[in-house]
This record gives sequence, C-alpha cells and structure tokens, in this order.
Amino acid sequence: MSLPKRDGVNGRYYLIHKPDTDLEVLEHADQCIQDILDGTARENHSDYPVVVRSKGGTPFLPSQILDRFLFRLPLKGFPYKEAVTFCDALRRLVGWQQICYHLTQYIETQVQGRYFIVGEKEDFFMAYPSCVVSPELRQEEVDESLLRFTCYVAVCCTVYGASYESVTTEHYFSLVSQLRPDMVKKLKNNGTGKLPKDIQRRKTEHLTASANDAFATIRITAKDNTLECYGEALDYLCEVLEQTEFPRSYSVEFRGPEKIYLPIQGLPKKGINQLFARAVQYPELHTSIERYARLAMREFEWYNNLSDEQCAMPGTFAVFALGLEGPAWWPLVCDYLDLCDDEHSSLQEKFLHALFKKYCFTARSMPVLFHGVQSMQELKPAKEFRALIANEESLDALLDAKAHLEDYLPAKEKRDKKAWDYLWQGVLWAIWGKAAENGGSKVIKTAPEKWKERYTEIFQPIANKK
Repeated sequence: MSLPKRDGVNGRYYLIHKPDTDLEVLEHADQCIQDILDGTARENHSDYPVVVRSKGGTPFLPSQILDRFLFRLPLKGFPYKEAVTFCDALRRLVGWQQICYHLTQYIETQVQGRYFIVGEKEDFFMAYPSCVVSPELRQEEVDESLLRFTCYVAVCCTVYGASYESVTTEHYFSLVSQLRPDMVKKLKNNGTGKLPKDIQRRKTEHLTASANDAFATIRITAKDNTLECYGEALDYLCEVLEQTEFPRSYSVEFRGPEKIYLPIQGLPKKGINQLFARAVQYPELHTSIERYARLAMREFEWYNNLSDEQCAMPGTFAVFALGLEGPAWWPLVCDYLDLCDDEHSSLQEKFLHALFKKYCFTARSMPVLFHGVQSMQELKPAKEFRALIANEESLDALLDAKAHLEDYLPAKEKRDKKAWDYLWQGVLWAIWGKAAENGGSKVIKTAPEKWKERYTEIFQPIANKK
C-alpha cells in the first residue's frame, strides 16, 4: 500500500494533526518517533520549513512529531525520563527553535492550565499573566514528574534559547515553586546536575567559585589580588563556558578584596567590571582574558545581571580591558564590535570614546572606528574628537580608510553605493557630529589653510564605484 500525496507546503512533508489523517501516514509518524530515539532519523534544512525524516525517508514537521509524542503521554505518572530523552534527541536533530514554541504550549496547557487560575496581564509589556494555584486542586492531583519536566523545559529556554526566553524560564520556575518549592530550591543550589562536580563548586587557596546551569549564574569570590588568584578565576570561567550545556547568556557575580574599575566613564560598576580591571593588570594573563572573550562572545546573548540600558554581550568587559592595553588587541576588539547587536547595544560607545582619547586616530586605530560605527545605531562623538583628528597623521589615516572603504563593509554590501555612503556619513558624524552636516562646510571653513585640501577631500561625497 503506497502513501497518499504529501499535503504539506509545496508537498514537502505530511500533516498529521487532522482527524482524518491516513492511518498509514500515522504509522510512519510513529516510526519516525522511534527513529529519533534510535538516532536514525534525519533532518532537512535545505528549504522552508525544516522537516524531520524517518529512517525510511518519510518527512514530517518536527513540531507535529513532538506534539504526537507528548500528547499521548499519561499526565498521571508522567514518564519524565522518556520525555526528556525524546526532546533532547529531537532538539539535537533539528535545533531548539524548531520545538520551543510547542514545548512551551504543552506546559501552558498541561501544567499552567490544569493547576492554576490564570489572571490577566497588567499591561501589554508583560510576557505572562499572574497565576495562582487553583483552590480546587488537590495535592494528589499534582504529578511531580510533570513538574520536573516543566523545570526541564524552563532550563532549556535559558540554555538553548535566545536571551529573552529567560522570561519563560522565570515564569515556569514560579509556577513550580507554588506547588513544589523544594524542587526549584534544589535547582537553585545544585543546578541540573549535568555540570561536573568540580565545575559546580570549586574552592582553592585563592578563591571560591560555583556555576549553576539552571539559573545561568557564575559566582566567584577572590580571596586575594595575586596573579595566581586571577589566573584561577579566568581558567574557571573558561572551563564553565566550555561546558556545552551551560547557557550562553548568564550572570557573573564577582567579589574581590579591592574595588577598582576599568577607566571608562559610564560603565556599570559591577563585579564583572572589577574582575577584568584587576586581571588585566597582569600581562601574563592577557592571553587568558582573550581566551575567555573568544569563548564568551555570542551575538544576541547578554550578561543577565545588567540593566537594559547597560546591556552587554558576554565578553564585553574582557574585550574593553584588553582593548585599552594597545593595538595588539584591536583585532579582537573589531571581532567583538562585529558581533554587537546594533539595535540594542550601545555600551561600546563609552569604550570607543576612552580608546580614541588614549590612542588618538591613527592608521592602526582607524579600523576600530569603522567597526564601531557599524556596531550601533549611532556612534556619537566625544567633544575631544575634533581636536584629536586635527593633525596630518590622523587626517591622512582617515583619507586612506576612505579610499579602502569596501574593506570595512560586509561582503553583501561591498558593491552597494548606498552602503558606502551610509558608512562614511556615520564615520564623519562619529568624529564631528553636527559639524559634519552640509558637506562639513563649518569644519572646512575653520580649518588651517595647510589642511583645507585634506578636509575638503574628506567631506567630498563618496565617488561612484562600479
């Protein structure tokens, strides 16, 4: 008996959510579930949407396969290990984003909807409404394994999801806390248990440290200010981030005997700032600081314990510390700036101001300026910049960068003349601000006679490029 025609988009897969779905198609779906567990199923990202194929090649939507698996599980005596094993296997196969919505819908239906009275959102910006335990709920009706699965989904949201999914994590933990507070308390104390014991907790002559993958936190307390102490702290941070199960957005809570901060005005005075302000004072640790930065830097990930207006990508303070040490670290700085979320991140502006005030505008520092302009919506100039650029070396460096503008643009924009002009106008604004408007007429007019030609060339429109 042959299978019917595929009824998914462009005939790419079979739909299995309809009541009249062909029974043989459902048999193939069940076989696909088993193949996922056995590790013989395959995924296909070559087109939209992503599909998962059974060992025999029958294609399905990952979300529908997940729903078919989950909604046939008993809610009393919920098979926690079986559910986690399947979800982990499917996540590894197709990726978290292919299954996260349907997993959260399951929790909201089977846990939030059954155990709680769901209130109204106080305002549009609330991700979830307030929930209180239903007064009619009897304790024996609550399945602890289902609550454990809720915690599993909560942790997955933090470990594998985007930074904003931590809101879902907090909501699910709040639900479980109302029914089984000890369950969440155990996670707070020990995490999921997946991290090695030496990573979960560490105590040496120089520091104490702990990492919690469930709550995405790293805590380090330094006992002294020695090279050995900060070397151990950096090694520990790197070891934590080398654990594939540890979240990529996280908090670093550091306490040390001395409160000093990076010499960058306006940076949040947090422990992570203190850590790298102190560690960078040891040249022997610079490569360890870079190692941490490279491990930490991830686009669209954040330090969770910084306010929204001071949000920063993991690795930020390590990069800033090294960047102020000199040109050897500026390639790292440029790589960092390329990863910054230009719609939300602006802390790098404070660093860039400090860097150019210290090192001025030179041929070596100019790439940092161009990458910095593209790292945020608008890089505003420091008041000192007009004076710092007003010398022959700096003006020539800027003109040389203008002549090689395409080197600073992403590959897809190298032939886009509008992109060239947009970048150049951003650079001019970052140095001169409003004075760069109207073709820089005010700047050119007040420039020394010996430099007028250079200024005129700088403010000329970008030449048409083929």
